[in-house]
Amino acid sequence: MSLPAGLDTRLGRAFGGVDLSEGQWQKTALARASMRHAPLLFVLDEPTASLDAPSEHAIFTRYMERARRLAALSGAIIVIVSHRFSTLAGSDLILVLDKGALIAHGTHRQLLNA
Repeated sequence: MSLPAGLDTRLGRAFGGVDLSEGQWQKTALARASMRHAPLLFVLDEPTASLDAPSEHAIFTRYMERARRLAALSGAIIVIVSHRFSTLAGSDLILVLDKGALIAHGTHRQLLNA
């Protein structure tokens, strides 16, 4: 709503458009990545690094719901790379890597208990 031409606003100073904040660019990228209705593989690398906590929670909640729905429909997989363990609480499986080696795996609860 705050963009001068609404959805028709050109984005990016390099293109003569409006520049967005890091969080706004990240939300835009996530929205664009979500346009495919039924991906079989969806990879998100630090998808909420520039977002505030409420936005991060809303996005992860939405992606977990989407992941389960797509998995049930087509066997789709969503891979999320994150350095924040708490953001992955709703994941079915978490793989913990250290220097490229798998050092632990399990659900959020299993890893907390370990």
